[in-house]
Amino acid sequence: MILFKLSSHLSNYLGNEKATGKKIGFVPTMGALHSGHISLINTCKEKNDITVCSIFINPTQFNNKEDLKKYPVTIEHDIDLLEKAGCDVLFLPEVIEIYPARESKVHYDIGQLENIMEGKYRPGHFQGVCQVVDKLLQIIKPTTLYLGQKDYQQCLVLEKLVELKHIQTKVEICPTERETSGLAMSSRNMRLTATEKQQASKIYETLTFIKEDIKAGSLHDIKKKASDYLTSAGFKVDYVELADTKTLITEKTWDGKKPLIALIAAYLNEIRLIDNLMIYVLPFHHITTQSHTHSNIQAFNNKAIQPSTI
Repeated sequence: MILFKLSSHLSNYLGNEKATGKKIGFVPTMGALHSGHISLINTCKEKNDITVCSIFINPTQFNNKEDLKKYPVTIEHDIDLLEKAGCDVLFLPEVIEIYPARESKVHYDIGQLENIMEGKYRPGHFQGVCQVVDKLLQIIKPTTLYLGQKDYQQCLVLEKLVELKHIQTKVEICPTERETSGLAMSSRNMRLTATEKQQASKIYETLTFIKEDIKAGSLHDIKKKASDYLTSAGFKVDYVELADTKTLITEKTWDGKKPLIALIAAYLNEIRLIDNLMIYVLPFHHITTQSHTHSNIQAFNNKAIQPSTI
């Protein structure tokens, strides 16, 4: 694996490789790598001649500066993982390399994606994401950009960025990698205790409940049940939403046919966790039920509506 710290050196190297017809795949990260990142590297390697990974903790996308200070840094471990995975190139720039002094700030017109869900609760976050990814794409000029579905709203934002800037890069969204408990793999999981990690799996449990119990008509009750369950399990819920998979416009009712995505953001103590799950209509015999998930949440719901509580 070749390590670059200067953008000019990386651009020259990749430009020469691309001139020979080689396809370049790119996986941007903020480090603290885990199996989810490595799955993106593996997918990238399968489809490209050169796999590039970047590690850069981007300060402009943290609206909470304390969150930035606490973000895990595991660079030696990250390099070891990338080498074992067969990554070809690692870009490891300093902040000054990405954000030169006195550089004018660009605003990206990403529409309503900037103001809903993650945009609402993390103002300025997606502008920061666009700033850094725009710069990285200009430096690397990849054939394909690989992103994880866990950050689904961010994926749509970056698709919009590519469209806005007429960047000749394809965006490929890859499935979320999960731990055996169902917990979505995330660098933030490193800050969870073993007990908290088990508790955090209730987010996926809740998403699965939504997918299995959703019915045509009003979506108010199922969202409320999901939110109440998480609250009872010790979470501080920012949102539970059901939205259009292409626009992320939230839906109040459902026709029973349109594909939706269920999205959750919630704090477990001081750690903010996000996850999502696609909801497609399948023939009945294709639907598999995780009985423990259904029974846990249904038990909470049944308790909540017993006659003695009315």
